[in-house]
Amino acid sequence: MATIRDVSKESGLSIATVSRALSSPDKVSQESLKKVQDAIDKLQYQPNMLSQKFRNKRSNTIVILVPNLSNLFFAKVISGIEDIAQKSGYSVLLGDTRDSEQRERDYIHLVETRQADGIIQLKPYQENISILPRKNVIAVNTGGCENTPYPSVRIDNADAAKKVVDYLIENGHRRIGVISGLRTNPHTIDRMKGYKLSLQQAGIEFDPSLIAEGDFTLWSGLNAVQHFTRMQQRPTAIFCMNDEMAIGAIKGLKDKNIKVPGDMSITGFDNIEVSNYCDPPLTTVFQPAVKLGEKAAELLIQLIEGEQPSQTEYILPHEFVIRQSSGICQS
Repeated sequence: MATIRDVSKESGLSIATVSRALSSPDKVSQESLKKVQDAIDKLQYQPNMLSQKFRNKRSNTIVILVPNLSNLFFAKVISGIEDIAQKSGYSVLLGDTRDSEQRERDYIHLVETRQADGIIQLKPYQENISILPRKNVIAVNTGGCENTPYPSVRIDNADAAKKVVDYLIENGHRRIGVISGLRTNPHTIDRMKGYKLSLQQAGIEFDPSLIAEGDFTLWSGLNAVQHFTRMQQRPTAIFCMNDEMAIGAIKGLKDKNIKVPGDMSITGFDNIEVSNYCDPPLTTVFQPAVKLGEKAAELLIQLIEGEQPSQTEYILPHEFVIRQSSGICQS
């Protein structure tokens, strides 16, 4: 079996240069990288990852903290993280916290005891509740809220929500309901800012009775929409703060023989894959879930390997996608 010494001899480079090419290829010239790769291919050399871990005092493992594994949006973020981690020589440990503080602490402890190198937290930061940031724990957040006190990757939730409500107002809707997430959730707070700002700029008074609280699940959307169907003066449109609740709401309206969008327009948020295949296809905000995961992984690995990133907050672009679940106000 070939060793790193054999690769060094075959490539004509020092063992130190070969080692650097394997662990930090960005610090080695393209010419040297090619020589190392050619030697590896010829000798069929396989690096001893275990010895590298001991030598670098790293486990080459990152932990993803997921509050709810059934959430379809999180699945896309995780796939982006895994792609970058694998290409960079890192394994991924999925930490299903189920919103349990103790489970979260247990996974964080893996980093504190050097069984893992860093954490990507998918849940948004909440002051006085969040365990991260934590001393000696390298972490990145993809939760998507403003003022996260450690490195983060997100979209502008308030601006995205405002675009949705602006569109509904432009289509003649004045009585616009909201199916929100939990009221204390930072996503809810930021998206509500966008909703209220859009109403304010259009001269529409905010009506608290038009807010129904959900929890980002299909069932909560189905349940919350009943609040609007019981109203004597129903809204003509509903802004749902994620796609799963929007799909649940559409089912709830159909069960009451309320037509979408003829009687009521529905919009979502996230652009999960199924949003294009529900009936009718859902108007929504496209969050670049895979790219959020990729950028978070790139940022975390930079921090783990002691590199100074050019920035510690990335706000990725979003896109408003108009489909058949929304239309011009008919009343």
